[in-house]
Amino acid sequence: MLTIWGPPDRERQFCDGVSRRNFLKIGGMGAAGLTLPQLLSVEAQAGIRKSHKSVILIYLVGGPPHQDMFDLKPNAPIEIAGPHRPINTNVPGIEICEHFPQMAQMMDKFTVIRSLVGAQSGHDAFQCYTGRKPNSPAPLGGWSPFGNIVGKIQGPVHPAAPPFVSMCYECTHGPYNEPGPGMLGIAHSPFRPTGPGRADMTLQGITYDRLTDRKSLLASVDRFRREADTSGKMDGLDAFTEQAMGILTSSKLADALDLSKEDPQTVARYGTGDDVKRIDGNGAPRVPQSFLTARRLVEAGARVVTVNYSKWDWHGGSYNTIFNREREDFPVFDKAITALVDDLHDRGLDKDVSVLVWGEFGRTPTISKQVGRDHWPRVAMALLAGGGMRHGQVIGSTDRLGGEASSRPVTFGEVFATLYHNLGIDVDSATVQDVQGRPHYLVEGGAKPIRELG
Repeated sequence: MLTIWGPPDRERQFCDGVSRRNFLKIGGMGAAGLTLPQLLSVEAQAGIRKSHKSVILIYLVGGPPHQDMFDLKPNAPIEIAGPHRPINTNVPGIEICEHFPQMAQMMDKFTVIRSLVGAQSGHDAFQCYTGRKPNSPAPLGGWSPFGNIVGKIQGPVHPAAPPFVSMCYECTHGPYNEPGPGMLGIAHSPFRPTGPGRADMTLQGITYDRLTDRKSLLASVDRFRREADTSGKMDGLDAFTEQAMGILTSSKLADALDLSKEDPQTVARYGTGDDVKRIDGNGAPRVPQSFLTARRLVEAGARVVTVNYSKWDWHGGSYNTIFNREREDFPVFDKAITALVDDLHDRGLDKDVSVLVWGEFGRTPTISKQVGRDHWPRVAMALLAGGGMRHGQVIGSTDRLGGEASSRPVTFGEVFATLYHNLGIDVDSATVQDVQGRPHYLVEGGAKPIRELG
């Protein structure tokens, strides 16, 4: 057993006074006392690491206007329809907003849900991350987000990569609008590379006492690894011990977050948005680069990556009318989301990586005097891609004003049941326990995966 200690972190300590950030154990893993190479060997023999399914969840902070994006009503009165026109896509019969030309050319790779129902009415990401309303009856500790549950049930793909990574950019009040870990506790919280944890992932070995900074630490680890290779010591290790050595000295996660290691043409394909430094108390930025980082993270081993992409709270006023915003913001989103989906297909990941895009509610059918749309929980939209699902379709419909679901209402629970199914988790049998040891099913009301996507 090798235990490495750092100076105390009073803000994030366990109950025994040990800091969560500055504590690392190598070897003696689990009650069985398996070493890391032994654990990897057992996993491989059991076929545990045979496949790696993952989810990228993109949360459109503020509530996107469904009538102006994927459910246009050109024949409705002007105060309902607005000025934007629908355009044809490469799937006959499906039309979307004219400001999504790239998406229109590859609509066969997407599914639009036009009839998402049961949304809450306030600015709260809770439902988008858990599938449950903020005020719904909850177990002690509260409902846990989807990523926390996946991490609890499936664990990491390999020890070098956390199962749940949140790209939720932090503002002055912490991670913007992101719910806490709930009943599963802080041990299953996401890794947040945009927050204080970013520096920790490169801490891989020797104590603070012996090294003055992380650069010295990394240099030391690098020398150790090169000396091991050149001396031939690595040749004498079996495959799993070598894999363990690679994980313990790996910078794979840091590499995934470093877009300078990506092809510049690919970076340019995704586009750019707000400077991360501009984040303030008003919410998350538009950062299309996060879509690319999410793809790199699932390749590095993450099972769930969440991205918050802002800002869609378009009530109108002065220059901030919905139609000015749409002309500016829709093309940025169009470029980024199509780049992500194209990238997944080009890399052969479209069967393994599910992509979900949605916000907390829809928008009012009637355009307000401020030339905006207000909160509308009665119907909303979602966009899906990848995951081996059947795409090139629209699920559900709304009435002539876009205010009510008129066919095939889809619930938040059904969407999450679909994501769990794509990850290989059976929502009919899988449960997680709260702090009192009581089991709870993963989705509300016995929801099933969306049958149209099968």
